[in-house]
Amino acid sequence: MDVALVNWPEEEPRRLELREQGRARLLLVRPEAPAPLTADPLEDWIRVPADEHDLRARVDALTLRAGNGSTTRPELDADGLLHNGDRWVALPVIEARLVAVLIAKSGAVVGRDVLIKAGWPGENPTRNVLDVHILRLRRRLEPIGLSIRTVRSRGYVLES
Repeated sequence: MDVALVNWPEEEPRRLELREQGRARLLLVRPEAPAPLTADPLEDWIRVPADEHDLRARVDALTLRAGNGSTTRPELDADGLLHNGDRWVALPVIEARLVAVLIAKSGAVVGRDVLIKAGWPGENPTRNVLDVHILRLRRRLEPIGLSIRTVRSRGYVLES
């Protein structure tokens, strides 16, 4: 996937169309235009005229985020080591069970009940126990480029 260069704000309709298509976009912002607000990982902006090296760096970063670089899907091995590309972290047994479910349902919301059954088979821990383990997992996963996002009233999603 190529990164689309979009003159902003003039090409706002094109920007929205590219967003709907899931395409990476670099907004080329005129000097007098306000800075665009974006939270989309497939979108970045740079004020023009821009240095060629700065422009190339932003395009390269968007290419990686779009999945065209060396990014890989996280993998959990039999020893409880979670690998994300060339980075890894050792996980305790319960956290490894939780991550295994999150990886298996990659990109989908995993409900609290599913995680509780996976982490504590045959047991019925309190709500707080899962919350504590999710907090610990978030801290362990951050250095290897992974995160767990809460989907309110539904569950959790593993993101890279």
